[in-house]
Amino acid sequence: MLTPWGQQWENSALTGSGRASPEEEAQALDSLAAIQVWSLAGALIALASIGLLRRQILTTIVALAVVLGGAVGTEVLKRWILPRPDLVSTPVDLLDNSFPSGHTAIAMTTMVAVFLVVPYRWRGWAMFVVMTWATSIGQYTVTAHWHRLSDTVGADLIALILGSIAAYLLHRRGLVRVVDQRRYGGRVVYVVVASILGLISLALGALLAWVSIDQEISGGSGDHNAFLATQVLAGAFSTAAALVYWATWHRLEIAGPSQSLR
Repeated sequence: MLTPWGQQWENSALTGSGRASPEEEAQALDSLAAIQVWSLAGALIALASIGLLRRQILTTIVALAVVLGGAVGTEVLKRWILPRPDLVSTPVDLLDNSFPSGHTAIAMTTMVAVFLVVPYRWRGWAMFVVMTWATSIGQYTVTAHWHRLSDTVGADLIALILGSIAAYLLHRRGLVRVVDQRRYGGRVVYVVVASILGLISLALGALLAWVSIDQEISGGSGDHNAFLATQVLAGAFSTAAALVYWATWHRLEIAGPSQSLR
């Protein structure tokens, strides 16, 4: 993001995204189009309903603040605080969006919020649905020619930071407790599979990035391989961020009113 070489490589990847198949692009655009004001409002209502049904008012407020903080924070960073410097005379059509990715941030912070409000026994099913969806959004923004890899990674980090602040605040209020329930086999399988796929994606993305750089050095065009690399790596980094946050909550959950540690 802040070096001429890095910007040139990401611009190459954005150019290569023009070679995505019509089916890929249509799927990406459809998935991104679902993230609108109305869908965000629906997600906030669903999160609030779950939290209030569990009589966890503070947790509900914190979870909603995580999502809203991700949505508003990315716009503030993008427009006023972290404008991307144009170090390599980037074409105008590649400057429409910048750091960080708002769609990725909304998806990842929604996943964090679900993690906070859902009971421990339902965490596996919730993550199977929400994490699988959230970690794909970064890839879709790359496929749709909307964002660079660094934009999606920045959004992942924002979600982790907000999620960590939320966990700290809830811990300070004595609402985090150790879970003594049994281990859920399906949940373990999902985490293992997600970890393996994430590692494979990371290795494949690194290989494609190396190939694209080698092609550029040799005087050829590495646009397509650069695009494939950023597409795969966007999913890998989002998966890694989700699994890291999950790991910090291993056998921990937000306690209900009668379970709070005073």
